[in-house]
Amino acid sequence: MKEKILLIEDDAFLGDVLRRRLEVEGYSVSLARDGLEGWNMISVFRPDLILLDIVLPSMNGYEILEARAKDEFARSVPVIVISNSGQPVEINRILSLGVVDYLVKSHLEPEEVLSRVRAVFNGKDAGTAQTATRLAGRKILWVEDDAFLKDLMEAKFKREGCISLHAPDGAKALEILKTEVPDIIMIDLVLPDISGFELMSMIKKDERVKSVPLIVLSNLGQQSEIERTKQLGAIKHLVKAEREPDEIMQEIADTLAASKPAVPAAPPAN
Repeated sequence: MKEKILLIEDDAFLGDVLRRRLEVEGYSVSLARDGLEGWNMISVFRPDLILLDIVLPSMNGYEILEARAKDEFARSVPVIVISNSGQPVEINRILSLGVVDYLVKSHLEPEEVLSRVRAVFNGKDAGTAQTATRLAGRKILWVEDDAFLKDLMEAKFKREGCISLHAPDGAKALEILKTEVPDIIMIDLVLPDISGFELMSMIKKDERVKSVPLIVLSNLGQQSEIERTKQLGAIKHLVKAEREPDEIMQEIADTLAASKPAVPAAPPAN
């Protein structure tokens, strides 16, 4: 049976392009160009996935998501939002309403939509499925104080089935490492207490976790900074402004695939 997708999009050109591309891919697609029409179609069409614009006539995307939370069937249907806005405050609000993914129209290509749709339907997309398979059950410590990026990455980690260990600063990261040996550690360099450089140095001196692969994800991207992180043991140095969340997830997956599992040091003999 074909998977059913409800596309709620008032832009005539984009709506038609996405509908045709999804139908060619083999999905059954119903298109609503009005928010209220789209909301009413959920109970009739009973889709397996909803692609939702935010700015809509009659009933906007926020109102649909809020109504969805109160409806027994609708709240079980995953939603991917396609919006004109990439403002952090709006993305945070949308993620809090339980969507599985968020796409910005200005960056949108039909193949990207297909990739996200396949990821929802049992990880059929090669790249996304590979990431999900590699990351499911993997323990990731990530040290990041940016609230917007935290919310965005938490949603990604949850979708991939990771065990997420988040620390907003270096002190919390060191506290977590007293009891946990993660599969990988991702560190920002600018933190509210000690710097990421200092934290990396301290990690590499800890016998229990010094072999855990390190990735730097930071706004700092000068060559001197990149060289310094490499000297401190970072396998990769990613610059935030140059990476989409899905690319970060793939970098984590690739690093884990290329690294031997970390083995914690044996406790001292009594």
